[in-house]
Order: sequence, then C-alpha cells, then structure tokens
Amino acid sequence: MPSDAAPAIRRLSPDPVGTTTVVDEYGVDRPRPADRPWVTVCMVASLDGSIALDGASGGLGNANDRAVLATMRTVVDVVIVGAATAAGEGYGPPKRPDLRIGVVTNSGRIDATSPLFTSGAGFVITNEHAEIPSGVDTLRTGGREVDLVAAVERIPHLIPGVTHVQAEGGPTLNGALAAADLVDEICLTVSPHVVGGDAARLTSGAPERGLGYEPAHVLLDDEGYLFTRWVRRRD
Repeated sequence: MPSDAAPAIRRLSPDPVGTTTVVDEYGVDRPRPADRPWVTVCMVASLDGSIALDGASGGLGNANDRAVLATMRTVVDVVIVGAATAAGEGYGPPKRPDLRIGVVTNSGRIDATSPLFTSGAGFVITNEHAEIPSGVDTLRTGGREVDLVAAVERIPHLIPGVTHVQAEGGPTLNGALAAADLVDEICLTVSPHVVGGDAARLTSGAPERGLGYEPAHVLLDDEGYLFTRWVRRRD
C-alpha cells in the first residue's frame, strides 16, 4: 500500500531542480479563455494506461499524488465529475467550504440524500429532460445529452466568479471534454505500475483527434512517480 509520507520530489523539466514541492509546481496562475473558464483534467494512470486499480483510482496514487489533487482543489473554483465516478469514488463535501462539485449525468440518476448534496456543495449538470430531485441546484444544457460547451460557459452564471474548472473523471466525461476541445490543461500522474485488466484509459468515447499539448512541467519523486502538467497548444 502507498505510504502516507510524501517522498521527496524534484523537477526534471523545465529548469531542473533537486528539490521542489507540489504546492510550488501546481499552485500557479492559469490564463482564462475569453468566453469560458479554464478547464483542467486531473487524473492518475498506470504505465499501461489504466486509470483504476481494484475499481478505483486511489490504489494507483501515493502521498504526492494525493497532494496534487489537494493542491489543485485550492486553486480551482469548481470541480466537475461524472455521476458514476462520484458514486464509485465516494465523493462527499470537499474540505474547502466554498468549493462546489458539479455531477454530470445524462440519466439524472443521483443520490440527492448523499452528503455531497445535502451539504449544499453538490450540484447537477444534466440535459433538458432528465428528472432531478427538487431542491438540488441544476444546470441544464442540451436536448438528450449534456452540451458541455454550453455547460462550461454557463457555470459562472450559476456560481458567480468561476474562472477555473477541474474535471476529475471518469473517462467518459474526459472523453466528452476532449471531443469538445475544452481541455486546456492535463495534470497527469504516471504511476510506476503495470495493472493489466480491462480498466478504462484516460478518455473514452472521444473521436480520434490530434489535439496538441505542451509540457509545462515534469516532476519525479523517490517512489518513481512522474507528475506531469500539459497545456493545450492553440497555435
């Protein structure tokens, strides 16, 4: 099992340094597109591309990977996550009181009695026809499927002041964001394990595209984990 103690971490690129911190490397300013918030995908994957071990992402990470997620949650304004991932990973109220978590669902199947929603932190992003329990904040776009372009654009209307949205999976949501070319940044931890099995890869359901990204940083820790940050190249 991964240790709770954070192993030493160093920057390989750019400008290699022998010691750095997750906070220094990930707590940086991001630009905002003119018409919508900046969108980050934050995930962990194994060497053979799996995003889960024993059905959950947590088994792939270590203390530094958990620190990446914790740090990113201090700099983003809203988290979005697919309904299946929110349920499977046990999403509850975030530690940061003002952080809202949007659960994306086409079916409308959510547990409105879960702490995520009863706390007021959770809201739903869905289509125009899904039935959502009363009392749950809901952002609706698209006829039978969520229009993610419109949803990302409208999140600041539901939650004023939003300039940075973080997507935390699952692969279907990531794939839909990639298909819409909404992913400005990918924070990808590469776990030094081969998992096998048939778990999904980072994106699922997106058409083949050649979306280009530039490496913003590459970090390595003493347990062999690589921490990479990639920014969309929009030449």
